Amino acid sequence: MPLNRRVLLGAGFAATVAGCGSGDSSPQAGPTWAEPAAPPEPALAGGTPTRPAPAVTDRPAGEAVVAATYGDKVKSVLAKYLKPTSDNPRHPGYAGAVALVMVDGRTTVHTAAGHALRYKAGPVELDASKRVTMKTDAIFDVASLTKVYTAILVLQLVDRGKVELDAPVQKYLPEFTGTGKGAITIAMLLAHTSALPVGAKVTGLPDNTARWKSVLSTPLVKGGVPGTTFRYSSVGLMVLGRLVEKLTGKSLDKALRDNLTTPLGLKDTGFLPLKWVGAKNRLVATDARSSRGLLRGTVHDDVCNHLGGVAGHAGIFATARDVAVIGQMLLNGGTHNGKRILTSATVRKMLTNVNKGKPAIDPERPKRTADHGLGVEMNQSWFMGKLSTAATFGHTGFTGTSLLVEPRRKLVLVLLTNRAHPNWSWSDPDTHRVAVANAVAGGVR
Repeated sequence: MPLNRRVLLGAGFAATVAGCGSGDSSPQAGPTWAEPAAPPEPALAGGTPTRPAPAVTDRPAGEAVVAATYGDKVKSVLAKYLKPTSDNPRHPGYAGAVALVMVDGRTTVHTAAGHALRYKAGPVELDASKRVTMKTDAIFDVASLTKVYTAILVLQLVDRGKVELDAPVQKYLPEFTGTGKGAITIAMLLAHTSALPVGAKVTGLPDNTARWKSVLSTPLVKGGVPGTTFRYSSVGLMVLGRLVEKLTGKSLDKALRDNLTTPLGLKDTGFLPLKWVGAKNRLVATDARSSRGLLRGTVHDDVCNHLGGVAGHAGIFATARDVAVIGQMLLNGGTHNGKRILTSATVRKMLTNVNKGKPAIDPERPKRTADHGLGVEMNQSWFMGKLSTAATFGHTGFTGTSLLVEPRRKLVLVLLTNRAHPNWSWSDPDTHRVAVANAVAGGVR
């Protein structure tokens, strides 16, 4: 059985980070989930109204939620995975979820299901009175969706003439050292063809300076040749995060704030949410069994946590509405509400498959193809389902999050789940992603 990416990312090429995997290698590990003894709460919150509704707190004024014939199907899918299913009989798919669909710039579905918090450390199920119901304005650890934001920040530097996509990374980061790494370009890091491994060693080092030195000196995979093969690598986006910091003169969290979230008005997006989220009950819980205890508002990714919670591959927290704005901005060719974030020419490059004809190596997903843009997955049916086309783009996050954009339908689909609460090994999030995508595909033509 191949090692899970979570183990590889946390372990790098040395020892497993504390709390990463905790010895579980099978979805059957951990205590068996049981129905709550108390009367169940309503499975769904928020929902899709049958007529345009007034704006609510997690939706800007004037953005109407309109009727969608597929809305009930989406809600039914979300409710289904709140319990064990035939393909995952021991545990539910997740404790809670939020789904949002936009078509031609209008929100057609925005609904929530289950709980943002259901377990305490152990994991132990909380009494019904202590659980926190999921709401549509819940703030999730979006995990590897962070990579899309980092890619956008890098491409802004391309637009400003500070970075060349085909230039070697070492031109900008001389400390990016190691045999064969001189051939790695910025574009290769964005397209995951750098031959860098999934993770880096960050444990057992005295401080963040040493940890980042280890990241930047991470060697290539054995036999890897830059530019030839798709291998998903979080290290590549960690490196690009450092590039953004060096060329903007700002820490990555501040570069995100100044160059992306503030211009777009995304008040519910950022790193280190415990510093800026006032209503803490909006924070969605993840792991409840690691050495760090219950995680809620603290990044789930172990490497990012060791790096201080801010990195190019993970660490951003956001609402479904805010994530949808990122998708809509790219669908619009780089603008949103009159704010230009990227030039249209750069967006076209970003959303072009740059890996045509290349092989893909991914032991976890044998059916994955190399199709990838500059920072986004493309045409991947394993999470896009029936919405997968040559032009469909998006990304997934380990905690159970995903962004999907289907340009022909002018469609943005965001699915945020807390499938890592209390234990990421309990379910396969791709099952939920495909089911929701298929429900939407049947209703949006």
